[in-house]
Amino acid sequence: MLGKLVVVAAGMFGFGYALVPLYQQICEALGINILAVGEKQVPGGSRAPANTQVDRTRTITVEFDANARGPWEFKPAQASMKVHPGELATVMYEFQNVQNRRMAAQAIPSYAPKQATAHFNKLECFCFNQYTLEPGEKKQWPVAFVIDPKLPKDVTTITLSYTFFEVGGKTPPAPTAAAPATTGGAS
Repeated sequence: MLGKLVVVAAGMFGFGYALVPLYQQICEALGINILAVGEKQVPGGSRAPANTQVDRTRTITVEFDANARGPWEFKPAQASMKVHPGELATVMYEFQNVQNRRMAAQAIPSYAPKQATAHFNKLECFCFNQYTLEPGEKKQWPVAFVIDPKLPKDVTTITLSYTFFEVGGKTPPAPTAAAPATTGGAS
């Protein structure tokens, strides 16, 4: 009886072990597992096709700026980077709530020069959401972006600036321009 159980256990192990290559062959033959086809080395070919939308003849300097409207620390991990139009790039922004209370905040981006706005495409950005941070909590958030190769040729530097402000908190609103007071008497 023990011998039969060992043979059955060994057969089950062998069958399970053989299922992986058998599964790959069946999926490849039926065209189900498309990823496995792309992972194969093709003789005379490269592993991954090059991104043909990257304009390697141009380099754009992207400067990063951070402004905080409130008592917290907010800054980019690096001041600037050089990228080619069409190339995916990522920069990290660092934030720390230095207050002794919980807060909710959000960032608003701006771009300079103004004509670069339509050509700066963010794929991932902390500015898309509001965040709640506990007292003393530190976070790092990525900004993944691509600069459109259709960016005018005269633009060689883009500044990405964020203003981080508290949402529904105790930070007073930004000052607004007051209408000039009219003085005059009755004549």
